[in-house]
Amino acid sequence: MNIAGALAPAPAAFLGELYDSFIWIPTAVLLAALAIKAPTVLRLWKEPLLRAVGGLLLLACAVFVFVAPATIAWVNRITGVPNIAAPWVYSLLMAFCAACLLLLFAWRDGTAEPSAAVRSARRWVIGGYAGVTVALWVLFFLADADVERLHDLDTYYATTPFMGQMIVLYLVAHSVAVLITSRLLWNWVRADGLDIWLRWGLLALGAGYALNLVFDAAKFTAVAARWAGRDLDWLNTGVAPPVACLSAMLIAAGFILPHSGQYLRGRWRVRRALHELRPLYLLTRAAHGSGVPVSLGASPELRLIRRETFIRDQLLLLAPHFDEDLWQRSYDTASGLGLEPAAARAVAGALTVQDVLARPALAADRAGDGEADATRLLQEIAAVSTALGRPDVLAAVRSRTADTVRSVPVHE
Repeated sequence: MNIAGALAPAPAAFLGELYDSFIWIPTAVLLAALAIKAPTVLRLWKEPLLRAVGGLLLLACAVFVFVAPATIAWVNRITGVPNIAAPWVYSLLMAFCAACLLLLFAWRDGTAEPSAAVRSARRWVIGGYAGVTVALWVLFFLADADVERLHDLDTYYATTPFMGQMIVLYLVAHSVAVLITSRLLWNWVRADGLDIWLRWGLLALGAGYALNLVFDAAKFTAVAARWAGRDLDWLNTGVAPPVACLSAMLIAAGFILPHSGQYLRGRWRVRRALHELRPLYLLTRAAHGSGVPVSLGASPELRLIRRETFIRDQLLLLAPHFDEDLWQRSYDTASGLGLEPAAARAVAGALTVQDVLARPALAADRAGDGEADATRLLQEIAAVSTALGRPDVLAAVRSRTADTVRSVPVHE
């Protein structure tokens, strides 16, 4: 009894079961990327670039859904044609390759109306991969592939007439697309002026497509070994599938990172702005007696708008009471202490607001009779609020300003 031959199927069976379970992880990641992008794609459907991103992610999801062994068996069963899932999956893969190239051409071109070079490249890509897809189906129907293979079709039929040519054709077409896409991505990553989140997204995409080259190398090596009469099928069943899964997750991350990063950065800016306005908001709220009504369902953006509006409304009410001389003296003092002009203006504004709210007569006469211009304060509420959060600086400027006033001789 050949013990080695009896034990050989065990690793293959184990790898097959592991792959059957693992295949749905990249599918879920790709679906998550599609779900994140879908609202933007639907909202801006007329944008061809966004449609291309949505289509590419949809194709990537379809590839991983139909490449799962359970799905392969289902497709073969409902059609009644053994292994017909192979040209179907390869066709989806060719469409994905073409979509990747078309997306990058449009992405790099960056214009609403594609240039002549981009239009020419698009025609070549569409025509080339459409021709490859037709050839795949022709080769499949010319071949004799009656034995269903769910995990090792590429190596099992590597030496079979027409099936072997079909397998080589899809691998070559996939490798060409991956090489071109990788080259374009890495050239783009080195460009200056890229947004940090876009750069990280491109790096993830580049890594994902680089792993696709590993996938192709493993497949080619296993197929070439069959031609040479050797058995390296483990490269096809044990190396290529997990590499493809990891590649898919990196590609999905490449599309998620720019969108998610920009979203998180926008949220961070809004919350930071809310935090910066808090000192001035609390000061004006104390003078007003109440603040912005609390709304649990309000978004951070809406809370920021309401807080800014409340502060500006209160400053407009206080504007007739502003002491312009105090503002100018405070500004001169702050500048004399070494503060930059913008910081000196913010400190002067903060001291002016504090001075108004500290006057006992203010409550009795909210209207006032001054003619002070509050435009400067209204434009710099964030800086003024930040200055209010530095009581040591305010105290130093206030003290110096008061000393300056006392040192001025009074002539009767």
